[in-house]
Amino acid sequence: MGVISILFYGNLNDFLPLERKNRPIQVVFAHKTALKHVIESLGVPHPEVGTMHANSNQVGLAYYIQDQDHMDVYPHTATVFASARNQPAFILDNHLGKLTGYLRFLGIDSVYNPTWDDADLANFAAQYQRILLTRDRGLLKRKIITHGYFLRSQLPLNQIAEVVQHFQLSPYIKPFYRCSRCNGILQIVEKERIMDQLQPLTQRYFHEFTHCNGCGRIYWKGSHYPKLMELISRFCGSFSNSPIK
Repeated sequence: MGVISILFYGNLNDFLPLERKNRPIQVVFAHKTALKHVIESLGVPHPEVGTMHANSNQVGLAYYIQDQDHMDVYPHTATVFASARNQPAFILDNHLGKLTGYLRFLGIDSVYNPTWDDADLANFAAQYQRILLTRDRGLLKRKIITHGYFLRSQLPLNQIAEVVQHFQLSPYIKPFYRCSRCNGILQIVEKERIMDQLQPLTQRYFHEFTHCNGCGRIYWKGSHYPKLMELISRFCGSFSNSPIK
């Protein structure tokens, strides 16, 4: 039997009830217990955690708490870890389809499959070194997940702002570089090569096109283009020579 005091810092307090925010929490334990278990039992997913200290000494999630320990737990830094492609790479749970589209519009590598269950998502994230984005705390608490983030907002437009800011994605933004449907790379294609795939009005009024090297979808500057430019300008400023979309 023992008792520890644990204090969470910064945005880790988002996971705590009001009466526990920004103040030491007393935790009583009866058995050998790892710090990871204590942190997550209080509602904080371990991928959100950065450095941890026990009595001013840095420790890890596997540290076994001791009676009278004073724990300080800090949030993870916002830098993007290196993926297999040395670029920010995400995987999103099956409730985040709109956010996926926004990320792809900005050129951010984002995998999404609405048919995958939690085990599929966790395994894919771990195997391919992707950051998991979700609003499911239980999913983030899976041991296999090393990099992940719990979205605070439920609104897609707020979520995209949140992700760009939290992970400092501005240097990686490349508008209209990826396919919004499959995450493939978009390439310029001559109109003559795809004429048979275009509707008559599109053939008549549009002359610049790109197509996806994955699913083959064709893009042009249709009626949706101004709205997409508004979205991009929020994060990238003005783009007078934007690629086709």
